[in-house]
Amino acid sequence: MDKFVLNTPRLHLRQLTELDAEFILALYNDRDFIRNIADRGLRTIEDARAFIARGPRAPYAQIGHGLLCVEENASGHAVGICGLVKRDELSDSDIGFALLPEWRGRGYAREAASAVVAFARDELHLPRLLGIALPENTPSIRVLEAIDMQYKRNIFWPADGSTLSVYRLQLE
Repeated sequence: MDKFVLNTPRLHLRQLTELDAEFILALYNDRDFIRNIADRGLRTIEDARAFIARGPRAPYAQIGHGLLCVEENASGHAVGICGLVKRDELSDSDIGFALLPEWRGRGYAREAASAVVAFARDELHLPRLLGIALPENTPSIRVLEAIDMQYKRNIFWPADGSTLSVYRLQLE
């Protein structure tokens, strides 16, 4: 099995490529993405291609994991992203996910996140995972809790001055 391909009954998760630039541009400019995650400043297809190369794709080789494109099996459409991120500010890798608005509310974020947790435990042998979300981002917190993450504490996030809720899942 390709290390960066995960399958669930309804979803296919794979590495992002420059061919995903249009999808990434749409996702990263969604108002909920900007409000709950960040404005990455992607405004053109070229911005999105460059971001994919330096953002999601670079960690695949560097640390063995990264964000993956989530595709719906039935349609083949890219519906979101889900994967592991290693941030300097956090002690462990954290799970990240975001879906385009038209694909939310179908359980896809939970299904993709569950596959990523299994990958982190069974393939990467990580001891634990973190999840971070704005305290008011109830949909993301519900996903973190659905994959058995436990709330630990709130932290100050220096990059934007926000407060984030930190969740943790012990894998070993």
